[in-house]
Amino acid sequence: MSMIRDLRAVVRPSRVSLRKETGPSSYDTTRDPATSSAVVDCAVYRDGRRVTSAGPLSPQEAMRLVRRDGGFAWIGLHEPTEAEFAGIATEFGLHPLAVEDAVQAHQRPKLERYDDSLFTVFKTIHYVEHDRLTANSEVVETGEVMCFTGRDFFITVRHGGKGSLRALRHRLQDDPELLAKGPSAVLHAIADHVVDGYIAVADAVQDDIDEVETEVFSPGRKGGVSRGVDSARIYQLKREVLEFKRAVAPLLRPMQLLSERPMRLIDPDIQKYFRDVADHLARVQEQVLGFDELLNSILQANLAQASVAQNEDMRKITAWAAIIAVPTMVTGVYGMNFDYMPELHWKYGYPLVLSVTVAMCVGIHRVLKRNGWL
Repeated sequence: MSMIRDLRAVVRPSRVSLRKETGPSSYDTTRDPATSSAVVDCAVYRDGRRVTSAGPLSPQEAMRLVRRDGGFAWIGLHEPTEAEFAGIATEFGLHPLAVEDAVQAHQRPKLERYDDSLFTVFKTIHYVEHDRLTANSEVVETGEVMCFTGRDFFITVRHGGKGSLRALRHRLQDDPELLAKGPSAVLHAIADHVVDGYIAVADAVQDDIDEVETEVFSPGRKGGVSRGVDSARIYQLKREVLEFKRAVAPLLRPMQLLSERPMRLIDPDIQKYFRDVADHLARVQEQVLGFDELLNSILQANLAQASVAQNEDMRKITAWAAIIAVPTMVTGVYGMNFDYMPELHWKYGYPLVLSVTVAMCVGIHRVLKRNGWL
């Protein structure tokens, strides 16, 4: 697969190379990317500890320190443009296809191996708090974290308003023994952080599903039929779960590869920890698949209840129509303009007919009530 990508890169000039040849100076590697707002943090780590500097480091300065004194550089970027990322891509020798994916975002979770680096895409999921689920509620919000793992560098490209890695960086800096394992330790930490986020979101989504399920099957509804649940709310929740599923399912295979297949850029001591991440991810995937199936059942049950409610309404309408048919029939008979009708000139004809009509209506009402039609 990597050979095919290399052939594509040779036959079809990449967007980066075309810009170098035809663009003015947007990919000029002499510009200082550290001045770009896309660079969130840039640091050099040696023996698991951050190397202090007089001021903020540029990626070029960080790599010069690494090549001179050892260690590795960790550069974090947030939504860089092509121009902002070009100098970094050239400095670290990143593959043009991976660079294009990192800048454009909206990628499927994946793991790609190039000659001197690994390119990993993670979908981050964040739960959107809401007082009550509606047909337009946003339940989950997605973002992306792209990771370039090299022998002596680690680059993160983050897309989305949430999912900052600052707290994770500080937590790793408090564990020099782990950080001394190099870039693969950072890759594992990010994978573990993302999957832990999946677990938290899955628990929150479970609460929303339980709430909808309770409303659909709530006892005490008149006639045992729930009329307060809009099927659009269930469908909206199902769409949000589908978005969750798109983030979780494709990531399982990359995590299995990182945990099972030896890779020269992954420290053997770190590789075994990816098994734990893969296990947690598999559990979340099973949970999300269960959400999808459960919501299908809830939606079908809600539609069935709506059909039952309509049948109940039709039965009541039919029952009252049967009761009203009696006086309608009687008044229809006596409304005919015949000269000779025996009861018309009888003194007790009117009260008798009225009494018989009321008695028949009451009798029909009791029969329908006993059979559950009213």
